[in-house]
Amino acid sequence: MIEIHHLTESRSRRITWMLEELGLPYEVITYHRDPETRLAPPELQAIHPLGKAPVLRDGSEVLIESGAIVDYLIRTYGKGQFAPAIEAPDYNRYVQFMHYAEGSAMLPMLLKLYVSRLGDAGAPLHPRIASEMQNHLGYLNGELEGRDFFVGNALTGADVQLSFVAQVAVRNGGAEAFPHLARFVNAIEARPAYQRAIARSGA
Repeated sequence: MIEIHHLTESRSRRITWMLEELGLPYEVITYHRDPETRLAPPELQAIHPLGKAPVLRDGSEVLIESGAIVDYLIRTYGKGQFAPAIEAPDYNRYVQFMHYAEGSAMLPMLLKLYVSRLGDAGAPLHPRIASEMQNHLGYLNGELEGRDFFVGNALTGADVQLSFVAQVAVRNGGAEAFPHLARFVNAIEARPAYQRAIARSGA
């Protein structure tokens, strides 16, 4: 049985959603953050030394990093779905977006989160962070113009990976500024597999 080790207020939703799209049985093991430090409990470090989530355990395999987990699940269980073939014209675009989601796209969002905790001391950084967020979200919004998915004509792991960035953008008032991202979010959240993931392990 595949195990997903999930930390509250983390980005594990993408993994349970991917598992539901693949129709795989799995178990979600939930950990709660310390209310003061916001850190994971030491029990999560028993699964992986970094104590981060999500962590996937599939038999002897223990994997961290959402992109690596999504890639592993598709390669191992996808049966040719959810990723273009390596010789396909869209394959490089797929790999690009798989890495971009947690690389360039997430950086300004994380900076905004951490800098917001500095109060007035972080104020000088706000304009640069806002500019970077506008740059990346504008890029992603443009990439969805005239298309339903970031790669090809069907859902891929790249869409799963980029879903968190799109959701954060839309939920923080970006629905009007980034209408293609908003349309994308509405579509993925309406998918039966996504709804099953929510029913299974919460919103």
